[in-house]
Amino acid sequence: MSENGNARDPGGLSPAGTERSPAGTERSFRSRAVSKFLRNRVAVAGLIILMLIVSSSILSITAGDPDTAEIDLDRSLEPPSLSHPFGTDAFGRDLLIRVLQGGRVSLSVGFAARTISLVLGLLFGTLAGFYGGKTDSVLMRLADITFSFPTLLLLIAIMAVASPGLVSLSMALGIVGWAALARLVRAQVLSVRQREYVQAARAAGASDLKIIIRYILPQCISPVIVVYTLGLGMTVMAEASLSFLGLGVQPPVPSWGRMISGGIAFMRTAPWLTLFPGLVLTLTISSLNLVGDGLRDALDPSIVRGFKGLGRMKL
Repeated sequence: MSENGNARDPGGLSPAGTERSPAGTERSFRSRAVSKFLRNRVAVAGLIILMLIVSSSILSITAGDPDTAEIDLDRSLEPPSLSHPFGTDAFGRDLLIRVLQGGRVSLSVGFAARTISLVLGLLFGTLAGFYGGKTDSVLMRLADITFSFPTLLLLIAIMAVASPGLVSLSMALGIVGWAALARLVRAQVLSVRQREYVQAARAAGASDLKIIIRYILPQCISPVIVVYTLGLGMTVMAEASLSFLGLGVQPPVPSWGRMISGGIAFMRTAPWLTLFPGLVLTLTISSLNLVGDGLRDALDPSIVRGFKGLGRMKL
């Protein structure tokens, strides 16, 4: 630091007593965001519903494997009752257990796919925004190509080539969803890389990797969290759509989309086979969207609102 105390260090600290450090500002921002989210009753209600569905799906593993469960044809297609709140399926199996265990599959695929999109979006968006030039042009044109195809048609094409399964389904959904996150991250990086503490770190000899990890990516987290959460609902919906069409999870693995598809043949005699999986799917997607909207309002409305549509997939 110079004698007059006007120099900034690479960490973004301002002259003594004149400006808060980025770390202190970030802590204050997080506290305000949490407080504002908790005051949003609709978002909190969505979070509670989501936690109930996720925890019930996880705990359903204690009920055993739904595909090796005892088949009781004498109890086939029983309507909802105290002993079977969701009724039974065509093989006499408890539908509530199958719906909850199917939720483990649908939710795990959704989270895995969205995480793949997050990793690819962070990587490509950071490279495009930080280095610019040809790197930016190539990666953004690749994103434009991805956006040019309807999401569901692109997923169907990928799954028609790949062998159906949990891994290939997660990879396909993750690859399709990276472009929106990459554009968001690129826009944030373009803004952050011009700030004084980043320029100071560069002048001090910090490597590109250190600048990206320590000074740039932390400033991109808030909008990325919002878009990640908003996209989770549509990713789960996309998984259910592919499973409904027979291109996603394959029998005997249960999933909500496959259950809805299998119950169509019994719509007149046993409508609960389609009703309850569809209801749980709707509640899950709605709660994810409510949580995402609450995070959008709490974290950074001035920035994140402009990217609200990027979190949603076009089906």
